[in-house]
Formats: sequence, C-alpha cells, structure tokens
Amino acid sequence: MNGIAKISSGAEDLLQKFAALPQAELEHQAATLRDSAHPDLITYSRKVFIPLTQLCRDVCHYCTFAHPPRKGERAFLTADEILKVARDGAEAGCKEALFTLGDKPELRYQMVRRELAEMGHATTLSYLADMAALVHRETGLLPHLNPGVLTREDMLALRKVSVSQGLMLESLSERLTQKGMAHHGSPDKQPAARLETLRLAGELAVPFTTGILIGIGETRLERLESLVAIQELQARYGHIQEVIIQNFRAKPGTRMAEAPEPDLNELRWTIACARLIFGPEMNIQAPPNLSPGGLAPLVGAGINDWGGVSPVTPDFVNPEAPWPHLDALARDTAACGKRLSERLALYPAYARTPKRWLEPAMETAILQASDADGLARTEDWSPGTVLALPVPESIALPAPRGELLRTLAKAEAGENLSEAEIVSLFQARGPAFEAVCQAADRVRAEMSGDVIRYVVNRNINYTNICYFRCQFCAFSKGKMSENLRGRPYDLKHEEIARRVAEGWQRGATEVCMQGGIHPDYSGQTYLDICRTVKEAAPDMHIHAFSPLEVWQGAETLGIPLRDFLAQLKGAGLGSLPGTAAEILDDEIRAIICADKINTRQWLEVMETAHSLGIKTTSTIMYGHVETPNHWARHLLRLRELQARTGGFTEFVPLPFVHMEAPVYLKGQARKGPTYREAILMHAVARLALHPHISNIQTSWVKMGPEGAKACLNAGANDLGGTLMNETITRSAGASWGQEMPPEEMDALIASIDRTPERRSTLYGPVEAERIGASLAAGPLMETINNPPQRIKNTNINHA
Repeated sequence: MNGIAKISSGAEDLLQKFAALPQAELEHQAATLRDSAHPDLITYSRKVFIPLTQLCRDVCHYCTFAHPPRKGERAFLTADEILKVARDGAEAGCKEALFTLGDKPELRYQMVRRELAEMGHATTLSYLADMAALVHRETGLLPHLNPGVLTREDMLALRKVSVSQGLMLESLSERLTQKGMAHHGSPDKQPAARLETLRLAGELAVPFTTGILIGIGETRLERLESLVAIQELQARYGHIQEVIIQNFRAKPGTRMAEAPEPDLNELRWTIACARLIFGPEMNIQAPPNLSPGGLAPLVGAGINDWGGVSPVTPDFVNPEAPWPHLDALARDTAACGKRLSERLALYPAYARTPKRWLEPAMETAILQASDADGLARTEDWSPGTVLALPVPESIALPAPRGELLRTLAKAEAGENLSEAEIVSLFQARGPAFEAVCQAADRVRAEMSGDVIRYVVNRNINYTNICYFRCQFCAFSKGKMSENLRGRPYDLKHEEIARRVAEGWQRGATEVCMQGGIHPDYSGQTYLDICRTVKEAAPDMHIHAFSPLEVWQGAETLGIPLRDFLAQLKGAGLGSLPGTAAEILDDEIRAIICADKINTRQWLEVMETAHSLGIKTTSTIMYGHVETPNHWARHLLRLRELQARTGGFTEFVPLPFVHMEAPVYLKGQARKGPTYREAILMHAVARLALHPHISNIQTSWVKMGPEGAKACLNAGANDLGGTLMNETITRSAGASWGQEMPPEEMDALIASIDRTPERRSTLYGPVEAERIGASLAAGPLMETINNPPQRIKNTNINHA
C-alpha cells in the first residue's frame, strides 16, 4: 500500500469512527483531551501583518489577497514601509512580524522581475530574507514567514532569519486542482508539492505552522485525509507546532463569491476531529475573526489557540473580518472558562528547546522574549531593577480548576507533592496564581504567625578572584574567570577583622562570608578566616563558606569532607550558607556551572554538615535557562534531605539578576524570572517544603522592597539580613542598596501589618544589648578592597 492509499484508508476508518458518534459527544471527547494538556489557557500571538507582496503566480478562486499588477503601484513594500509597520507594532507591544506574500510572482510577471533586480535581488524569497532580517535587527520583532512552496535551499536561507515558518496544506484533494475547482490554475496548490514543503521543514528542524481550509469543495473524508497526512509528518519529525482549521469565507469579486460557506457545525466537527487525530499536546487553532457563531463553540470543540491577532494591522487575507480587540478577546475567552495568554510566534514547547529548532541569533531572541513556560514575557520588570511592579489583570477570570484546589489542600495538610503537582503550581496564572499565594500564606500563618524575622549581619566577600567559570556570575574576576565589572581583590586578614569588629559595634550578630575560589586558597585559608573572625569578635556567629568552598577546602588538604567540616566547626564556624546550589539538576548545571560541584556533591556536603550538628540554609538560583520541571526537582531534593536530617534552617529563593551575567550577555539566558514566577517560587516552596522547612526567606536586594512585601504576603516569613556591604548581587547589575538598617526593616514589615522581630542566625532570640547597638549604629566606614598578590598556584584541579 503506497503512502496516499495508506492515508486514505486511515482516514476512511476515522470517518466511520467519528460518524458513529453524536457531534456533542465528539466535541466533548475533543475538549476533554485538550484539557489534559492545555487545561487553563487559550493562547494567541500579538503580531503585525506585513504583506510583502500581493502579487502571486497562482489564481486561487477564493482569494482576494493576491491580485494582478496595478498601474502606479509597486510590486513590493519598500524597506521603509515595512519598518514603519514593524515599529508601530513594536510600540503597541507586538512580538511577531508575520510576513505573508504571494507565491513566486517573478515567475509570472515581468514587472516583478524588474523591481527585484532594481533592489538587487533575483527572487522574492531573497528579498523576503533581507526584510525579515531587517525587521528583527531594527525592532526586535520575531519573524514568522509564510512564503509558499519552498526548496531545501530556500528553507535553509529563511531559517536563519525567522523563528518559524508556515504553509497551509489546505487540502490533499487532487480534485480541487481540476478545472472549475478552487485550485485550478495554481501550480503551488498541488498537494504533493505542499506536502514536500512540510516534509522538508521537518527534515530541517523548522518549527512549522500548517492547517486546512474547509468549505472549498472538499468532502469530509478529504479533510480527514489532509489531517492524517499532517499527523504522519508530525509523528516522524515533531516540527508541526500548530494546525489551523480555517473556514472558507466567500468574498465579492472572486469566482467563489456565491459559493456556500461552511456552517458552524462543520467547523466544530472538523476542529473536534483534528483534536482527536493529533492528541492533547498539539496546538489546534481557529481564527477568532472568522467565526460565524462566537468563540464558545470553538473552545468547546477543542481549540487551544486563537492564532495571531494584531492591534495595529488588518487581516489582509480576510479584510472583511476585523481582528477582535484584545480586551474583548480576553473577556470572551474568560467567558469560555479559559484565560487568554500571550505566546510568541514560536510555541512554548519549541521555545523551551530552542537549540534544536533555531539558529543561534534567533535562539537568543526567543530566550529573552519568553518566560520559564515558553510563553511571551509581557513585563519589563526583572530582579534587581527599580521598575514598577506589573499591574494585576482587571478582567474577571475563571476560578481555579478543581485539580489545582485539591493539590493545594494536599499541600496545606503537609502531604508530599509529586513533581507534576509542583509543576502545576508553578504554572498557575490569574485566579490560580492568587489561589496558590493565598494557600501559601495560610501555611505561613500556621507555621510562624504574623511575625516577620530578620538578622542584623555583616556581609564579607573576602575575594572576587575565582578560577571557576560559572556562567551566571558577574562577581568573580581573574585570569580564569569571565572578567567583568570591577577590579580583582583579595582581602587581608586585617581588613576582614576590621569589618567584623565594625559589624559587631553596629549590632551585628552574624558575619556572612563567601568568596570566589581563589587558586591560592586551601582549606587552611578558611580555617584561618574563622580564627580571624573569632579573634575580632568572639561572640560573632560565623555563617560562612558555600558547599563548593567546603568541598574544595577538603580536597586541597587531602582529608575527608567530614574531617574538614569538623575542623571548621572547631575553628568557630557556626553554620553554612546553602549557596552554590543554583539548580540541583545536573542537566542545568552542565550549562551554567559545568566545572562546579554536581548535585550529588552539594547534597553530600549538606548532609555531612547536618550530621555534625552544623545547620545550613538552602537556596535556589532561578530564572535563566531552566524550566518549572527543574524547579520542582530541586525542591524535591531539598525536601528529601530535610526529611532525613532536619538541618536546613530556611529556604532562600535567589532570582537570577541578568544584567551583567556572562550567560545573558552571550545571549544564552532569559532576563531572570518574571514577577509572577518570582512570587510563585516563594509560594510554591512554602507549600512543597511544608512542614519540613518552616522558614521561607525573601531577598530584598533582588526583589526590591515592594517585591519583598509581595513575597511576604505569599508564604515568606523572613526578610533575611541587613547585610552591610552586599556586593555579589550589585555586581550582577542590581540597583538596590548595600544595606537595609533595622529601622527600615521594621518599617517595611509594619507596612503590611506584620510584627518585626530580630533573630539570630539559627532563629533564636537576640539580646537587648545587640538590638540597642544596631539602633544606634553610625555610618559604615569606607571598605578597603586589597589588591591581590601574584597568583602562585596555576595547577588547578576542578571538582
């Protein structure tokens, strides 16, 4: 049986199966299947429509987009005209530039060939490639190209300047190319040629949009044959990111002006069949401006996407059908029980795996325009910035699903959540987001009441010289680091002691110390630093040394990890910071800190410390290249260790500050978490770690005061430390200050009707004398960053 015969046979079986079902049942099955993968959202892309040329060698009998040359009109939009449209779109918040054009008009019209030659191009596709690159370069819009039937060479050239391409299959029916039918006289509508373009896109890993046009003379069987052919290509290559079910609209002035249009039942039937053929994950789209009976029937039939909608340009293919206003579309979608969410031209599943699907330049553009789910980033806020917080949605949205509410109830009861359940909480938006935050806040109130705690501490980063190459770090300096802002330094012990003594005088109970991994440092260095601190202020709690420093310290001394930790404890170490965790998943660590200790080693340091009675904090550094699945695995690993040891005092989310980070400057990371993601990290951590870790801390340095308040209303109960000289976050480009004095801490906490309380590092009480000293503290003396001595050790042994 050849390919076409096999497709036909499969379609006949499907037609019998679907025909046996009442349409209401067919649609119910389709909607239920859709909800298993797309439960809450209907997506759309905010775009500008750029009709590069409306000349075409084909003569489809339903089309008003293409027309013959007109006297006094150019064949193509000029570069200036294109940029005007693109800039208007970018200003209106659009992210997609949709280029639509007639198919190879130069093969039919001499004036097209002449105009192309005048512009220095031999083909329409060459001009298209130049204009797509121009628009992206000048405006940042992401090009999606609909250029028609393509050769391998053409598709590869266009892949370099676009994030996705598209070609409607329309129909697999050869009948429609016969005289008197819709595609007669249109060589580019030959089904075999269009299928070959779809196949090439799969072979070349081009994210692709396709679909069918219903009501142009095809039968139901022929529709199913077309869908089955698309599905076979999708099963082979996985490149079809959406399938459009578009209904024919009769247009005056065409040969099909009097042809009957498909009714709503036909459209719904075809959508439901498409969903059942392609399964839950596929994006099934129906244009909202072409629906003859409102949007609810289309949602009920199984769609999960409205396609591109433009606030700037008309639908040039269907000019009689204006786009809905986006506010109205959001309200209508909410009335269907779904939330309208903006996506990019590249769908989320493809945006989350950009290396497979995109050229490097386009990969960067997608990363920096997307959130952790792969949807469009719709806000300017990033951690460390002083920008205003995003404004909440004003549209009434549907209530959270029962499944999410059951997960929240399970978490509030202290039951362990699965990875899938934690991911579902991280993906909450709209009312679901509010429900997650409220549940987390209830658990916070149960665990710690209305008290918000903080510690008065002195932050000392004793060196910024580091031979590791962590791609997120803008702090470290030196020959073997990613040299960025500031001069390298290596503090002398006298300066460390001076800062410790000054911190104690200003009311500090803790000194928090970490630094780069200096090539000349050994385990003895860390032991000496501890002794220096204790000599300067015997009662100061030493909260110091990341698990990476501990691991390297043990290695340099050639002693077991446990023995080195015992020596540190004997030298005065009180607790370990839980930094260097980043993301506890080696898939991500291979990207952002490949030469650092791995997940197993980090956990080993912490478990060993806990076994020696050394308490530690725990952290996550998120918002760069990872996904919510990685967040969930990180939390599960912390929860499992805490359940065994009980040694974590708190969990501290550390949002990625992107501005000066090497991985961002190289175009390989997002702009940190979105505001929604940052709040959710605190809320979901509260729920996923309950009841094992009772304290969730928010970083005022990274979140800013207003962001910190939001976190304190979403499960967090701790404001961290006053710091006195924070440098790592500021090196990454953050704008918030180096110190938040106790008076400001108290005022921030009181502003949300909570009670401030001073704590020790280990959450014990603080003596009145220390509180008094902190309230009477004078200004900090200027710090001295001692220049480094010549590095002696060049025989580096990475972990």
